[in-house]
Amino acid sequence: MTVAAQPLVDEFEYTPEVAERMALVFERVKDHITAEEWPVIAPYVDEIIRLKKEKNAVILAHNYQTRDIFHCVSDIVGDSLALAIKAKEVEADVMVVCGVHFMAETAKLLNPSKKVLIPDPEAGCSLAESITAADVRQLRKDNPGVPICTYVNTSADVKSEVDICCTSANAKKIVESLGSDKVLLIPDQFLAANVAKTTDVEILTWAGQCEVHELYKKEDIQQIRKDHPECVVLAHPECPPEVLDEADFSGSTTGMADYVKEKKPELVALITECSMSDNIRADCPDSEFIMSCTMCPHMKKITLEKIVNCLRDLSNEVFVDEDIAKPARASIEAMIAAS
Repeated sequence: MTVAAQPLVDEFEYTPEVAERMALVFERVKDHITAEEWPVIAPYVDEIIRLKKEKNAVILAHNYQTRDIFHCVSDIVGDSLALAIKAKEVEADVMVVCGVHFMAETAKLLNPSKKVLIPDPEAGCSLAESITAADVRQLRKDNPGVPICTYVNTSADVKSEVDICCTSANAKKIVESLGSDKVLLIPDQFLAANVAKTTDVEILTWAGQCEVHELYKKEDIQQIRKDHPECVVLAHPECPPEVLDEADFSGSTTGMADYVKEKKPELVALITECSMSDNIRADCPDSEFIMSCTMCPHMKKITLEKIVNCLRDLSNEVFVDEDIAKPARASIEAMIAAS
C-alpha cells in the first residue's frame, strides 16, 4: 500500500449530550468496558456510529483488536477466514478493516467495487513481511509440479503467485484438497510443522513465523499447569510444535472461542495474542481466564481515534493493481470454495 497515515482528530469531550446518546451502548458493553473508561471511550464511539451512518460504512474487526473496538464499534468480527467470507456479503459502500494490512487487502480483493479503508496503513505483519512474490517464484522453480498454498497472512503480491490460500482454521483441509503427495505450505514454518503432524502429505515450508506466537515456549504451558493443575490450555497453530504438544487443544481464534463456548472449562488459558481472552470472555461467563499475554504491536496500531480519522476523510484507502488482484483473488476464492 502506498497510502500515508493522516493526523488524528482532536480529543473529544464527554458531554451530557454524548452521555445520553451513548447510554444504551454502554448498557450493552458495561461488562466489557468499565465505568471509569467509558467517559474517554464514549465520545469516539459516538462519532464513529455517526460517521458509519453518514458514510454507509461497516467495521470489520479481527479477534485481536482491543475491547473498545471489538465490543463498541465493530459490525463484523472473527478470525481471518471468517472476515474473508463475511467481507463478500457486505452491502455497505465502505469497509473499515480493523486488523493488519493483508486483511484489508483481502477485503479489497473480494470486494473490488467497495471502498476499503485501514485506520493505520502501517499495521503490518511479520509473516507477510517474511516472504515476497519473487521468493514464491523461486520456490516454484525449485519445486516443479508441487502445489503452493500460502497462509492468508501474506501480501496480495504473494497470493497472486500461489495456487490457493489457507488459514490456521482450514490449513489441513486445504492441503489435502490439492490431491498431491507433496505441498509447499508457506510462509509460517510452525503452522506448516503442526499441519505436517496431522497429515500424510509431505509438507515443505518457508522460514517465516509470527512474532507473537513464536515467543511462547513449552515451559510457559508447564508453568501454567504447575500453578493451575485444573486449567485447560488452548494454543494457536502458529505456536511452535512443542507448545502444541503441551496444550489440550489447538485451533484458530474462532476454534478456540468455540471450544470455550461449548466445553465451558472453569479455568482456561489461551496461548495467543492478549486481546483474544478479553474479547471472548463476554460470551463465556462460565469460564475464568488466565491471561498469558503476548501483544501484537501491529494490531494495536488500530485505535478509535484512527478509525474516526479515516472515516471522516475516507482516507487510507487500500488499492490493489488488477494484474495482481485477479490471480490473488482466485487463490482466496479457491480457499473459500474448498472450505
